[in-house]
Order: sequence, then C-alpha cells, then structure tokens
Amino acid sequence: MTIRAEWAAAGTLPFLAGEAILPTRAQPLASHAPTRRTTVRGDTLRGMTASIIPSTCWECGTLCGALLTLDESGRVARIAPNPAHPTSKGAFCVKGIRGLQDWTDHPDRLLHPLRRVGERGSGQWQRVSWDAALDELADGLAAVRSKHGPLALVGAVSGAFFSRGAVVALLLRSLGSPNWMINQDLCGGCRAVSDRLTGLNIGRGEDIEATRCTLLVGRNPHAADPIQWAELRRAKARGARLVVLDPFRTPAAEMADVWMQPRPGTDGAIGLALLHAMIRDRAYDTDFVARWCHGFEALAERVAPCTPDWAAAIAGVPAEAIERAAKLYAEGPSCFVGGHGIDAASNGVQTYRAFHALVAISGNLDRPGGNRRVKKPAGFRTYLELLHEPRFRLPEAIERQTIGADAYPLWAGPEGWQTACHNPSVIEAMLTGRPYPVRAAYVSGVNIAVTYPDARRTLAALRSLEVLAVAAHTMTPTAAIADLVLPKTTTLEEEEVTLDPSGPNIAYTAAVPARGEARNDLEIAVDLLDRLRARGALTAELLPWRSQAEFNAFLLGDSGVSLAGLRRDGYAHFPYELGDFARRGFATPSGKLELYSEIAARHGLDPLPGFLPPPSAAAPDHALLLQTGFREKTYHHSRFRDQAWARKVSPDPEIRLHPDTAAACGVTEGDWVEVELPGGPGACRLRVTITDRTQPGVLTTGMGWWLPEAPGPEFAALDINVNAALSYRGATDPMSGSVDIGALPCRLRVVHHAGMQDA
Repeated sequence: MTIRAEWAAAGTLPFLAGEAILPTRAQPLASHAPTRRTTVRGDTLRGMTASIIPSTCWECGTLCGALLTLDESGRVARIAPNPAHPTSKGAFCVKGIRGLQDWTDHPDRLLHPLRRVGERGSGQWQRVSWDAALDELADGLAAVRSKHGPLALVGAVSGAFFSRGAVVALLLRSLGSPNWMINQDLCGGCRAVSDRLTGLNIGRGEDIEATRCTLLVGRNPHAADPIQWAELRRAKARGARLVVLDPFRTPAAEMADVWMQPRPGTDGAIGLALLHAMIRDRAYDTDFVARWCHGFEALAERVAPCTPDWAAAIAGVPAEAIERAAKLYAEGPSCFVGGHGIDAASNGVQTYRAFHALVAISGNLDRPGGNRRVKKPAGFRTYLELLHEPRFRLPEAIERQTIGADAYPLWAGPEGWQTACHNPSVIEAMLTGRPYPVRAAYVSGVNIAVTYPDARRTLAALRSLEVLAVAAHTMTPTAAIADLVLPKTTTLEEEEVTLDPSGPNIAYTAAVPARGEARNDLEIAVDLLDRLRARGALTAELLPWRSQAEFNAFLLGDSGVSLAGLRRDGYAHFPYELGDFARRGFATPSGKLELYSEIAARHGLDPLPGFLPPPSAAAPDHALLLQTGFREKTYHHSRFRDQAWARKVSPDPEIRLHPDTAAACGVTEGDWVEVELPGGPGACRLRVTITDRTQPGVLTTGMGWWLPEAPGPEFAALDINVNAALSYRGATDPMSGSVDIGALPCRLRVVHHAGMQDA
C-alpha cells in the first residue's frame, strides 16, 4: 500500500507536491477528538500501546494540527495531518510528515554529550557524561564571567517563538548578561518592529476565510504555509480577489487578479502609492481614522507626492496595476498578508510601515475578512510577554548595555522587540572587543555558522571564543567547532504550549520519550544553573521552573485552559471579541494606532512611513541583482540537509535565471556558477535553473545549504551556502539593524558546464 493510500485509509491526506484536501468548513468541535488516545504521565508519553494522539507540528510557525501514530514502545511510527483541526483542517507539508521523524530517528543524530579533545574543528571528540559536560561548561562560564564580567557571555537561539528562546534568554539574564542573539533580524524582525511602532498587533491574524480581497506581499504560501495556501485557494474558489506583489512569479501570482512584479527592494514605493490612492479617493475609513488613528494628516502630507506614476517609475510596475490594486483593496473587507520578501532589508521596517498604515486607515483592523489583532485567553502568557515581565528582567541600566541597544534601541535592549542583541555587533565584539569583549557563547537549536551572512566571519568569531557550547541534534558546522556539544531533544520530544494567533488557539505539542541522553532546553538550563549557583556565578534567580510541565502550567496560568485538555485534544480554541479597541486600547504612547510614531520621533528616527532606496538603486541598469530567500518545500532554513528524502527532491543549491539572462551570461541549465558581490566577503557555488518565473537580470536563490557528508568542520558551508557571499555589515535598517539580503548587485561566473565530466 502506498503512503497516500495508507493515509486515505486512515481518513487523512497530507499537503504534498502542491496538493491538499480542502474541506469546505471545519468539522463540529465535538468531532475533533481522535478515536484513540493514550494516558499521559509526567512530561512525556510513556508505557503506552500503539495509538494515535493529537499534536501540533512545530517545525515552523504555521502550527499545523498533527496526528502522531505511536508504536508499542512509544516511538513515533508515523506523522499525519489532523483534518479535524479547526485551523489547519488537514493542511500539512512534507517537512512535518518526513522531516521531524527522520530528524528524531536519524542514524547520525547526537545522543550523548561530547567534549572536544583535539583542535577546534578537528572532529576529535570524547563521549562524556552529562555531569562532566555541565561541570566543564559551568567552570568555563564562571571563569569568563569572573575575568571579563557577565556581559562577556552571550546566548544564541532562533527566537522567542519557541520555549528555547525564553529559556536561553532567562539563563543568560540569571548570569547577569542581557546578551542573546536571535535570527529575526533576517526573518520577521522588520515586520515586528513596524507592527509594534504602529500598534496594530496583527501578527498572523489574517482572516482569509472571510475576506473579499487578499493583498499578498513578498510571500509564497505555496511553499511556506500550507494552511494559508489552502485558505487562498478556497477564497478564490468562492470569488474573493487576490492582489499579489512579488518579483517572482509564484503560484499565487499565477492565480491573482492583479500581479505587480516590482524591481527587487522597491515594494515600499508601491505601498506608499496605495496609501496615496486611498487618501486621494477618500476610500479610507474616515470614522475609524478620526477615532483611532494618530498622525493621519502628517501621513497624508507625506504620501501626497507618492502617486502611482511616481511608484511606477521606481518599481517598474504599471501605474494602472497600482490603481486597480488600490481599488480592490479599498472595497473590503480586505486582508493584508506580508512575508519575508519585504522583511530582511535596510528598508524593511519602512516598507512594512507603509502596508501597516494601509491596514490602519482602511478600517480592516479586527473585522471579519480583515486583519485580526492577536487574541489570547486572559491569564495566558506568551514567551514574548514573559521576556518583558518586570520580575524576569535585569535592571534597566544593565539592559541598556545590551550589544546594539545604543544604535538600534527599537531592536536591542529594554525597548527592543525581543530585547535581543544586534547580531553583527556581537560578531564584532567577539573579534575586536568593541564595545566590550564577548568571550563565551551558548548556542541552542540554531546553526548560526550557516544562517548568518558572512559565514567566514561568523566562524572566525566563534573560533575566537574562550568557551563555546552548542546544543544540537546533529553535527552542524556550528557544533563542529564547539568545545562541548550537548544532545538536544527534537520537537517530537518536547511538550510545548504556545499561542497560535491564526486560530486563534492555544497550540499543544505532545512529547514522546527522548532518544539516548537528549535533554530539552529547560532541563539543560536548570542543571547548569544549579552548578553556576554553587560556583557563585549567578546575578539573579530568573528561571524558577524545574520541569517543562511546571513551565507550561505557569504559561497557562489561570486562563482556564488545562494541560490535561491540551493533551487530550491537541489544541484549545477559545472565544474572543473583535473590535474591542475601547477596552484593550493600543500599546503606543498616544493610545491609538500611530501612523506618526512618537517612539520613533523620540529616538530621532523617521516618524512616518517613507521610501528608502534598495542597494540596487545605485547599481548600473545592466547590473545583475541577487535576490535571496527563495523557499523550497523540502527545506526550512538550514534544516534537513542530511535527510535522504529531501536531498533526492532538491539535491543541489539552485540559482534561478531568466532565459534572457542565461543567454547573456552564456550559461545553460545545470551549469555550476560562482556568485559574488562587489567588495563582498567571498563567492558561493550554485547550480543554474533556467525559468521565466524570475525577472530578467535577477538571480533568485535560497539559503541554508551545507553538506553533512563534506569535510568538516565547515561541511561545504563556505562553498555552496549563499551566506558565504553575503555581508553582515554595510547598510542597515535604522530601526531593526537588518542588513540587505536581496536586491544586491552581483557578478556571476561559470565554473562547471553541465555535461562536462568531473575532474
């Protein structure tokens, strides 16, 4: 029986190869529970017979409902979508079906602590006990803290969306350091800073199901979000309109009513032109603006010269298309969906502010078919809220010393979004000691040697440290140069609760017994803090929970959502109210939606949305432009490069060229080329795919490539990873500190023609 036939027999079908089963509506709540359940004991499911349990896939922030089939030993035998989940409704992707299980059961998975016994990066390791590993790490951190002070310690995680972010941040704070790095300056950070400045609070609250028009900007749900892709298809089937703004011809662009294909990096000009058209035609919600918006007159004056003709000249999009897009969006209810394509850039926050202002003045906030504000049960805490609670904070004077807080106060330090560091400035501090030395790092669940731009410099910075410990599932390029490698649980082995704003639901991830000696982040942190306390190396006690179950119970608080209920159903849907502005208000100085940001003005930053030209604006007209961030269904950032199924589908790092560009450059399908930036840190090799989905002159590629079978410690991360060619310095967004990873002038050179025999 085929996999698809097995799932069909079980009543579930996955989101695979662009397909999905699309129910017309969610099943009644009474039918959501699975037919077979297990008894839960402690933090994991133990002592069970073969059964199916509900869970949530945590591979990414989409949070698809899942069904885990467990064998008699409690191991996951199969992962399938949950068609009864009220939000995902059976939507799922291959990464959740294949990737998580292969990650957990991979033959090369790290299952025991390892101590480096040779030179850094030599690949010489000694298996040690957890006690020995944590004693050594505690000794190293305490010594660095004593010699250089607490600020010399830094953590690194993906962000605060998962529990590991909060745990690592509170671990460092307990040691007296406000320094921890996140990946969001490269993914979602500009969007979040704009959202906070404006006061919208709309993260993942898109009501596509009820909308009449979706404005999709810089996002490819077909590859990145199976739930959203299913919703868009259903919306189109019932007659809703779709406006897409994307340089690449995505599947969404192909079914759009209006597709605007801008020059890379110029989306902000179109956002301002849409504002201009709506204000010019008085198509905005005058009552809502008068009551709830601050700075409308200043915004109207700012966008007065930003006509569709003005934007057309900048972005290369016909003015008529911009006018039609404005008309469709104004008819409403309309929903704005933004993505990574307009995020990680030196103009990212301003670009997002233009579209967020559009949501604000249109009256589409917190209405059916619009953008719903984040809802949560009273008494429930998110990880981000936890980080901002006064009782879990360091004194403000210390937080203001967070690396990057002086230059980017809206990103780093006490006023920052996640209070995290500015990553390029941390790399600088590791290498130069400015603004002060950073000499020890604890990295958990993130492969920063691959995912940060200028991979050579990141590796050099990590090698320079006195202490480097990495918690990981496999031997990545980051782990390979560590002093200690700690075996970390996978998301199938971690019981998590979090807010899913897209539901809105409280999402739950079930946990099966961890393989080998793998531990979750809280278990590692608790044991490490006990040792540091004994060594007199703590500043504060900011991580009070002794188990994941205790931590989860704290997050649930008095919300009325029980851990037992989550374990039973896999999620908790809760009632909410739309349009409760008078009761909840807006988290801005004016108490309104700020089109004119008082916080930005206080910091000497532009208080209004505006257009900042991308790096390509200074390039010659004939220059090639590199656009990164292309999504593939098989990979998520740097993950799954060691899994055979993914490599079979996507074996090589691709760069996509338009046929005209390929002809002009003398390249053919399958050629290997080197790409580098003028004055950049190096080159990377990529394999050519010729397609008219990309624009002439624009080279489109993804990120995160490394090869576990290649020689260590880099595992080809300096060869076929685009971040070997990108810089983490240069122009930065004045509000988020983000660097440009797209719209970059570049050079291309053929290094191996397809069909040539390998040397």
